[in-house]
Amino acid sequence: MDSKEMIMGAAIDLINEKGGQMDGITVREICKKANVGLGLVNYHFGNKDNLIELCVERIVNRIVDEFSSLREKTEKLTAFDKLEYLGNMTFTFLFEHYAVAKISMLSDMRMPKEDDNTHRTCLAYLPLMSACRPDWDRETLERKTFCLIAVMQQSFLRHEVIRKLYGIDLTVQKEREAFHSKILHDILEV
Repeated sequence: MDSKEMIMGAAIDLINEKGGQMDGITVREICKKANVGLGLVNYHFGNKDNLIELCVERIVNRIVDEFSSLREKTEKLTAFDKLEYLGNMTFTFLFEHYAVAKISMLSDMRMPKEDDNTHRTCLAYLPLMSACRPDWDRETLERKTFCLIAVMQQSFLRHEVIRKLYGIDLTVQKEREAFHSKILHDILEV
């Protein structure tokens, strides 16, 4: 394994060990865990923030890839129930990995890319949206799927404001699931 991968692996391990608390992770700690010199972080990534963003992207990519394996778990559910299940799983992941999720979203918003986590999440949701609304054309499906993901991201990032303004506490699973179900009904027009 090359030094760049060793550094990323060590940083991901530390992110997971510290529950996503990025402030507590130092370059010195990453390098010690990777058994590499301090200068290699700057050489490969420029700085710690760039390294953390790449690691977060990799962590979220793994989660998005796992969405594909949900087919077995949700085989007997209706298309809407599958979409609801995936959304609830996504929201749970976001709140359980708050710092990682926030970095990922803000990074995608700050520097959007064609293959960023937001786009990959949209692609993961698209088949279920299509199954729920087979009467919609591809353009409508893509637009509505993007709207769903954008609403979920904004709800997550603004959850404290939502609680204050609307009395919905998205950190509470039942309230989050009820909110998500209403959002799905609104976007799918069902």
